[in-house]
Order: sequence, then structure tokens, then C-alpha cells
Amino acid sequence: MGKSLHPPTSKRYTATAIGLHWLMATVLIGLFSVGLYMHDLPISPIKLHLYSWHKWAGVTAFLLVLARLAWRITHRPPELPATMSKFTELAAHAGHALLYLLMIAIPLSGWMMSSAKGFQTVYFGVLPLPDLLPKSKELGNLLRDVHETLNFVLATVVLGHAVAALKHHLIDKDGVLARMLPWHSRLLLEETP
Repeated sequence: MGKSLHPPTSKRYTATAIGLHWLMATVLIGLFSVGLYMHDLPISPIKLHLYSWHKWAGVTAFLLVLARLAWRITHRPPELPATMSKFTELAAHAGHALLYLLMIAIPLSGWMMSSAKGFQTVYFGVLPLPDLLPKSKELGNLLRDVHETLNFVLATVVLGHAVAALKHHLIDKDGVLARMLPWHSRLLLEETP
């Protein structure tokens, strides 16, 4: 992610980075689950409420990813283990970049979809956000498809991210997973010689 303003001070991520990571993970799982659930519901007051909550959570996720990016730019993450191959390091960096790209693109695509479909996003029912596009049924339908596709791509990348973290923990035993856990365990942080 380029040079940061502060060098890493430990093998672990900062408490802020850990908190933002797990908060974002929780929000994304909730958004994806509610999105799947509400998609095929018949039009009803419940579906309209779910759509409003989904949009509010999407805006919140967008703000959280901006906060994560700001923190990441100003706080260098811990170094990757020296035992990792250059290819694995490149894959890790590419995977993280793709996660950030998707976490920005998905809420923006949802916001643009709402605008194109003629439904203004009103954050928590109080703060109206500007429409990003003029009303267009065709564009709204296209953006719906883009939004859905990006969500399934994100789910796949997140699954790969989790599998990679478990591989680091169970097979490589290199402490990579432990650096992002909210609790401290010296045993988990020990690196193999």
C-alpha cells in the first residue's frame, strides 16, 4: 500500500486495525446475508424496511472502509513471515488490494443502483444523500446485476482470505492469523524457526 508514516512496532496489528477488521467482517456478513434474504421477498413493508436497513449498513460499510484505508496508509502493517515465497507475498498483497477495491465498489454500485432506480438513499432515515445518477430503469437493472455480481465475487475472495488465514495457522504455523485476532496469545504468535 505504499510507504506509511509509522513503522510497525510489533508482530501484531494495532488494536484499531484489529477492531476495524472484525467490525467490517461482521458488517459484510450481515449485509450479504440480509441481501440474500430480502432479494426474493415479495414487496411488503418488511422488504422495504430491510432495503432501507441494507442501504444504511452499506453506507456505514463504505465509511468504515474509508476509515480502514486511512488507518492502513498511516500505520504500516506487521511484516509478512520471511518463510513466505515471493509468489505467496504477491498473492497476499493482491488479495488485500482486491478486498479493498470490492469494499469500495460494492456500496458505490448499490448507491448508484438506488439513484438510477429513483430511490434516494436517506442515511438512517435522516440524512438524504445525493443521487449519483439520473433515473434510468435500464441502468438501474444493469447496476443491480453489477452489485449482485460484485457481492458474490467479494464472498469468494473473503472465503479465500479465510482459507489462507487458516492455512497459515494450521499448516504453516507462522503466526499470521494470530496477528489479527482480538485476543493476545503468546503461544499463537510464536513463529516457527
